Amino acid sequence: MIRIGVVGAGWFASRRHLPELAAHPEVELAALCRRSPEPLARLAAHFGVPRTFTDCDAMLAGADLDAVLICSPHNLHHPQACAAIAAGCHVLLEKPMCLTGAEARDLAARAEAAGRVLEVAYNPPYWRHSQWLRERVADGGFGAIEGVDLRTSGNLLGLFGQQPLDAKMPGVVPPTTFRGDLAANGGGQLMDSGAHPVCEVCWVTGQRIVSLDCVMDAVPADRRAGLSFTLAGGGWGAIGSIGDSSRAGKLSLGLWQGSAAVALVRAAPFEILWLPEGGAPRTITEAEMPAVPSPVASFVDAIAGRAEPRCPGRQAVAYVEVIEAAYRAAATGQRQVL
Repeated sequence: MIRIGVVGAGWFASRRHLPELAAHPEVELAALCRRSPEPLARLAAHFGVPRTFTDCDAMLAGADLDAVLICSPHNLHHPQACAAIAAGCHVLLEKPMCLTGAEARDLAARAEAAGRVLEVAYNPPYWRHSQWLRERVADGGFGAIEGVDLRTSGNLLGLFGQQPLDAKMPGVVPPTTFRGDLAANGGGQLMDSGAHPVCEVCWVTGQRIVSLDCVMDAVPADRRAGLSFTLAGGGWGAIGSIGDSSRAGKLSLGLWQGSAAVALVRAAPFEILWLPEGGAPRTITEAEMPAVPSPVASFVDAIAGRAEPRCPGRQAVAYVEVIEAAYRAAATGQRQVL
């Protein structure tokens, strides 16, 4: 059994990772850590976790863990992950990996030097549509990637503490509003949910973003951000991220243009309209896309030596560098070369 402790045990962990950890046959959910005692006790009772801590270092010293899941505010990711690796633990880390490229590079180097698994839970590597698109890149179905355009929109103002939270939000405990604290969040909307499309572009294409421009409604406390970028292979692209939309629900749209085919993606559920050059269009539903493991399942497989992490720390460094460069571009008005 893999003994796992959770740091930053809160709303998001309770709706995404904790149910899977509690149900996984190879995992013993051994300890929970968060600073607020009352919601900590509620989570421990709900998931049947025997030990609780209000300090990360105390948990690492006293819980006899093999691995740690970190879901704490973004500015704590680097110090807490470094401490976990120093304690001999594998780490599953929520996005963003870190706030700066220097932190990300340091953390990845520490994990590799220690021989520990470091996996980062950006969404795209665990999405079925991203896997389908990645396979079309790999098998030549797209031809040369010429352009990528991704648009995401939603209302996250409650999480930023700018309007009341919906009382019906899923999760065992309500969210905190650390995202409204610039120091804790490390930025605004782009640093938080906007990090996913950056990962998606790079993970699907297998290419780095090598230069970019960025505009924001407010720097660094953005709720709306737009990137234009160039890929290493010469393709161009754009990402638009809106976190204060007045429309109901979330919107996710993508256009992937290659020399041999175009894919239009919409969610949710995800659906792909595949338009091959000179061929008949077809629609691929989410049920037809490849099955992919969750971050928890991928992490356990990696620890057990059955598979490589789907989003290893050494790969996620590039996503952090892009976001860091985007804030720099927005602040200076100058194109950034990575």
